[in-house]
Amino acid sequence: MNENLPPCPECSGVYTYEMGSLLVCPECGHEWSASAAEAGSDDAAGGAKVIRDSVGNVLADGDTVTVVKTLKVKGSPSGIKAGTKVRNIRLVDGVDGHDIDCKVDGFGPMQLKSSVVKKA
Repeated sequence: MNENLPPCPECSGVYTYEMGSLLVCPECGHEWSASAAEAGSDDAAGGAKVIRDSVGNVLADGDTVTVVKTLKVKGSPSGIKAGTKVRNIRLVDGVDGHDIDCKVDGFGPMQLKSSVVKKA
């Protein structure tokens, strides 16, 4: 095995190997391109974490997003319906994958996961 290959970005496994132009992790089965791994290591060195929405668009502070699926909210009978627009988001290192801090009309301040929103 090559000692210069990066660890798996999904499970941090150290037993990655090359298969053609892809890098493969035998522990979790994740495959990724070597060029993406090099670009990702540059981002990690700079400390900038890229947060993407459910379709892969890069999110930034102040963006407007749309909720893509109906969300249950504890204490509310209706929840947040799909299609609800949320303005002026802030990206945070939240708990349990909740990486968007925002204020939803009718519900107040809360945190959302980037996997349930789409950039408007």
